[in-house]
Amino acid sequence: MAKKNDAPNMVERFAEFKELKNIDKTTMISVLEESFRNVLAKMFGTDENLDVIMNPDKGDVQIFQNLEVVADGAVRDPNLEISLSDARADGDPDCEIGEEHTREIIFADFGRRAILNLRQTLQSKILELQKEAIYAKFKELEGQLVSGEVYQTWSRETLLLDDEKNELLLPKSESIPGDFFRKGETIRAVVANVDNKNNNPKITVSRTSPDFLRRLFELEVPEIAEGQISIRAVARIPGERAKIAVESFDERLDPVGACVGVKGSRIHGIVRELRNENIDVISWTPNPSLFIERALSPARVSNIRLDEEEKRAEVFLRPEEVSLAIGKGGLNIKLASKLTGYVIDVYRDTEQVYEEDIYLDEFKDEIESWVIDALKDMGCVTAKSVLSTPREDLIDKADLEEETVDQVLDILRAEFDDDVATAEPEAEQPEAQQPEAEEPEAK
Repeated sequence: MAKKNDAPNMVERFAEFKELKNIDKTTMISVLEESFRNVLAKMFGTDENLDVIMNPDKGDVQIFQNLEVVADGAVRDPNLEISLSDARADGDPDCEIGEEHTREIIFADFGRRAILNLRQTLQSKILELQKEAIYAKFKELEGQLVSGEVYQTWSRETLLLDDEKNELLLPKSESIPGDFFRKGETIRAVVANVDNKNNNPKITVSRTSPDFLRRLFELEVPEIAEGQISIRAVARIPGERAKIAVESFDERLDPVGACVGVKGSRIHGIVRELRNENIDVISWTPNPSLFIERALSPARVSNIRLDEEEKRAEVFLRPEEVSLAIGKGGLNIKLASKLTGYVIDVYRDTEQVYEEDIYLDEFKDEIESWVIDALKDMGCVTAKSVLSTPREDLIDKADLEEETVDQVLDILRAEFDDDVATAEPEAEQPEAQQPEAEEPEAK
């Protein structure tokens, strides 16, 4: 019985596994028991008649073998049966044939090989559990912000280690152009993808994902983290430019101002993190025409025609506004398309006298905002675009009352009455073209 003291000495090594990351106590006990049973099953041919009682807090284990008592000389399988005389000699003097005799097994009695086999089995199962736990943890973190210390950089990827020494891979394709990392430097990224092929978790992180920009704004803008402001759409060309559309659930709160901060205090930190990537913050609206107009900022749109089924928008601008709408290298229009979900075609609108036209927003003191929004929704952004649209179309497409339409037209016409009267003689001049009258003489 003295050998029972060897059991705690043998399993005290379980302390190595007690504080394993991502493995709870209940699971740990189950793994320990399963490891013992696997080793014992190989030794005894079965573990069905074995009771394994784990006590990891004390660092010990008790193993009991339940044997059927048979007559002396009738034992066929010593792993399942015990003779009557042996059972009585083993501390059960009152047992009878057919009853069950339980005896304790001292695992240490099986020698160093058995202990080593148990340890290898245990390590293998714990490693498997760790991998499953890591996969489950980071799968839930997909799209979330994580930090890691640069451990090693190769030509195509950078290896990061988080606080728990989990490996995070940052591919070159997921790095911002201009990213340069030094060993030991802590960088931030979002979890882009988690793969568990052959039970070998691979965690890929990204700094080019739109989610990275989202998470940075959540960190820098408390109103977003608290749910007062919502990020409705994000579009990025990493390292170059980004557009983000935000909406406030509190009418008193300016979402754009809150995201930018006083003198740009909030957005400057994000811009630095993104290697000086320019960020346009715009106010989101459910009105697609108005949203496209804002997305094309700083260009000012004259008119918009939408095809909502095809998700296409024909945008008409003054000639001097076209280059602003397209942007350097086409960045502005690409981002506007990504942000709004519409394919945007830009046209030079040469039919109107732009220097005399006025944007509808200038009439907010005379025309109610919801009426202006309804007109913008059908693509009329300027006064002359409304005046050039048939009255019936304004009633039907903008879903306005006839009286409201007439009032709007009167207000807009009044703005141009003097200009139109002055312009009429000039408009008639081309009809009496002097060069054509002189042609016979030239011949």
